[in-house]
Amino acid sequence: MRLMRQGDEYTICVGTIELMSSRASRSEAVLATHVCERLRDTPRARILIGGLGMGFTLRAALAALGPQARVVVAELVPAVVAWARGPLAHLTAGCLDDPRVELREDDVNRVIQREAACYDAILLDVDNGPEGMVRRVNDRLYDAWGLKRARYALRPGGVLGVWSGGPDRKFKARLRRTGFLVEELRVHADGTSGRRHVLWFATMPPEGIAATAVRPSGSAA
Repeated sequence: MRLMRQGDEYTICVGTIELMSSRASRSEAVLATHVCERLRDTPRARILIGGLGMGFTLRAALAALGPQARVVVAELVPAVVAWARGPLAHLTAGCLDDPRVELREDDVNRVIQREAACYDAILLDVDNGPEGMVRRVNDRLYDAWGLKRARYALRPGGVLGVWSGGPDRKFKARLRRTGFLVEELRVHADGTSGRRHVLWFATMPPEGIAATAVRPSGSAA
């Protein structure tokens, strides 16, 4: 994993493959704001973010949450944390020093397994989504057992938000089989045009109502 710079643009690459870019960050922000809108009536919301990246998801979450909220960020790669505090500090804009934030240099999968009914939302922006390219073990987050563990870590009415570099019908069906109601959004990576990233927002249905259908797909320009 390498940090690259060309002019004002920064990219994090795995080999020759671009994993994320400071130019194409809107979908990461939408992942957070869309979930935090659902938590407006939960002033003491507790959120887990899997993957720090360039800090766009964390910054958007902090902007949308109140002063009593708490955000745990799990980032496995020490270099990513070092970049966030160093050459990318102008992008992270001090968010790691926000008193609402707890940074854990740990595997988010282990964090999820350790805590039951602890989070109002879990946001996963790990690897390239369900179709990973960095570490094969990241697939554990998105398989059937990984989704069950995420559900176990969520409080009643909690939301699992997942970022992906592209669509994945099998993963969407897996969310439904796990018992979630699923909303899908496709968001332009740079905000206006070009490739669309995919976001899934999975919630548990009200008691007594089975999750028998996936909501129609939507899009955000």
